[in-house]
Amino acid sequence: MGAAGNAGGAGAGDGGVGGVGGYADCGWWAGSCSFILSTAYVCSLYVWACPHPRDHPSTIKKRFLSAAIMTFISPLFLWLCLSNDALRDISLLEYMGLRIPGLIQAIILPLFLTIILYLGPLAMYTISGVWKVYKEPMYWWNNFNDLIWVRNHIVAPLSEEFTYRACMMPILLQCLSPVTAIIICPFFFGIAHFHHMIEKLRNGHSLILTIRDSCFQFTYTTLFGAYSAFLFARTGHFAAPFVAHMFCNHMGFPNFGAIFLYRPMQSLIISVLFVIGFIMWNVLLVPLTNPSFYHNNIYWHE
Repeated sequence: MGAAGNAGGAGAGDGGVGGVGGYADCGWWAGSCSFILSTAYVCSLYVWACPHPRDHPSTIKKRFLSAAIMTFISPLFLWLCLSNDALRDISLLEYMGLRIPGLIQAIILPLFLTIILYLGPLAMYTISGVWKVYKEPMYWWNNFNDLIWVRNHIVAPLSEEFTYRACMMPILLQCLSPVTAIIICPFFFGIAHFHHMIEKLRNGHSLILTIRDSCFQFTYTTLFGAYSAFLFARTGHFAAPFVAHMFCNHMGFPNFGAIFLYRPMQSLIISVLFVIGFIMWNVLLVPLTNPSFYHNNIYWHE
């Protein structure tokens, strides 16, 4: 069935999904397949001859179409890369994390875990009164009619997690241990964000600043990619990294400099909550992603 039937790989006892035989070059093969998939995703954004910047409605709509096309290409690519043995007892949808058992937990617990990580920024939202806008129906109406908001909060998390986690992680996990796959997968995700350099240079940004900004973006997208890959491997659900990605895109990278714009006592409270949130996130990361909570016996065996 899959084209990977003769490739090599680790068995379930070694941490992989056990779908492929035992050749030493399986890891290279899985990495090459992941590279091709990542390249296809990025190239799909540039197949259109669009002269407008990325935030122009025309560009956004065309890239929405690219994302929709990749939702068909990525599973097909995964199917081709999985071995016959891998698909004998587990369906393609299950490998992609599209299953019912444990779904509610996979939505609530990873989101709660991610919220804890953002205790500091959420405290800033509370003190500054940003929370009040969420109670306004027009806030949500305007956002759902804003293509940029829809792209950043819905389409980008959905398409990126679908390709890089739901379809790429199973390819890596059939050859590699979960820990190794969690380390490797986010590099493809982080490197893919270098394509933003193209537009910045087209818009007249200096090369030095563009490289600096792109390296910074590569760093935090790679770190998030590792967290997202961890959630997928531990829960076995696509929903887990998807909700975490949506929330992180909404919050953005924490603005540490803004801490000192508040009154001294407020700044102290916010700083403490930043630290507490990070510590609590580290303490709860493994317990709240216990595979047994999510009925995950595909990728992680404890």
